[in-house]
Amino acid sequence: MRLARLICRLVVAMQLTVSLAATAAESGLITPGDVLMVQFSPYSVHFEKGPEHTGHPWLIGVEWQDKSRWLAGYSYFNNSFDQKCHYLYGGYTFSLGETFKNWYIKVTGGLLYGYKEPFEDKLPVNYNGLAPVIIPGVGYKYHRFNAQINLLGANGFMFTFGYDLLR
Repeated sequence: MRLARLICRLVVAMQLTVSLAATAAESGLITPGDVLMVQFSPYSVHFEKGPEHTGHPWLIGVEWQDKSRWLAGYSYFNNSFDQKCHYLYGGYTFSLGETFKNWYIKVTGGLLYGYKEPFEDKLPVNYNGLAPVIIPGVGYKYHRFNAQINLLGANGFMFTFGYDLLR
């Protein structure tokens, strides 16, 4: 049942993303060289797994990056404590040069909403479920696809996979 709900959410998110991408392209907001990535994460790893962890975190999201490598995105996810969360962010992708042209480092920062009682203390600064966060990551891109590892503070990391809708 959980897997069916997750698949339905992923399909709806992808349909919405494709629709928004088409509208943005028609309006001139998206220009050649931009990236519109749909992302998902099926798995997270914790450095120390506690008994309160549900073992079922997942993420779906969309991210737009302009040709200067500045980006903005939104992710909807189920945290490790089975709470639905939102992450609205901006950031930058750093190229590692021609020698490692498919590799990149990404840093995002924004507002995360959803860590509530009794797990509000899992984020250092959290007010009524709203917390500022910075998430660094390293990734590899191949044509329209990417794979990324994001560091989740001192708690663990998350694997994400993405697909560029614009190429």
